[in-house]
Amino acid sequence: MRDIPVGILGTGKYVPESRLTNQDLERMVETSDEWIVTRTGIRERRIADPAQATSDLAYEASLRALESAGLSAEDVDLIIVATITPDMFFPSTACLLQDRLGAKRAAAFDLSAACSGFIYGLATATNFIKTGMYRRVLVVGAETLSRITDYTDRNTCILFGDGAGAVVVGEVPEGRGFQSFVLGADGSGGELLRICGGGSRVPATERSVADKKHFLEMNGRDVFKFAVRVMGSSAEEALAKAGLDKSDIDLLVPHQANIRIVQAALERLGLSEDKAMVNLDRYGNVSAASIPLALAEAAEEGRIREGDRLVLVGFGGGLTWGSSVLVW
Repeated sequence: MRDIPVGILGTGKYVPESRLTNQDLERMVETSDEWIVTRTGIRERRIADPAQATSDLAYEASLRALESAGLSAEDVDLIIVATITPDMFFPSTACLLQDRLGAKRAAAFDLSAACSGFIYGLATATNFIKTGMYRRVLVVGAETLSRITDYTDRNTCILFGDGAGAVVVGEVPEGRGFQSFVLGADGSGGELLRICGGGSRVPATERSVADKKHFLEMNGRDVFKFAVRVMGSSAEEALAKAGLDKSDIDLLVPHQANIRIVQAALERLGLSEDKAMVNLDRYGNVSAASIPLALAEAAEEGRIREGDRLVLVGFGGGLTWGSSVLVW
């Protein structure tokens, strides 16, 4: 494996125009703006148009990432789409995206690690490049979570939104790029966050639809405890592998699930709130799209400068987690 520096060449994001505010939800379920903001930090989320699917959101974000990197679709060797809401079981969303982009040289596949999927995708892309197999990889996190959300469940419908973020990964100057990755899983907690229906265990039937088996289910209390623990520990492990200390962090880009989870991570890492990129108040939890969307927005806003040390960290269903140290 070649020891070449691998990092991000360009970023892009896309969110649908339609907004679902907390006030809208007050008219749908028994909740309130104050209750939602206090417990989650979320004020609104974006909802895809009925004609839009995950690949459509991924396409828009990918165009922007390629433009940011100064590359064309034909420069891409591999496309990885991290998602739990693919257009369909197969062909993969990545293949649909490859065709629409015109990335004729690129291999393509989807990756399923829930909200940790983007970090898993970055690690996969980085190692493909270090082996010399590929030079440039498009990594996308894209979700239409509104399609798997039960809008009669007040505990989950307040959390999720739709969106996409994308990056182009490739060789970068010496001293830049990804310094470490940490990936983990604990399948014993799989039942805490899942969709039971639609697969080989519970295939789609009239009964499975009536029983709402195709909607997301979550044990919020236990997932919260898991997230608070793993966000900090995973970030610390990634820093140690990179030979860095908590004080070296210039910006934390966390999975945007809940403001209290982000605050707990900041406290454990000894960071002030201005050291975290937070946009969950506007987009909610967008699963695999959460981190790339926040990263692209941070770049747009000028919050990242060359040489800055970033920590990307996420957790999700599986249960899974992942983190990375990146020098911009």
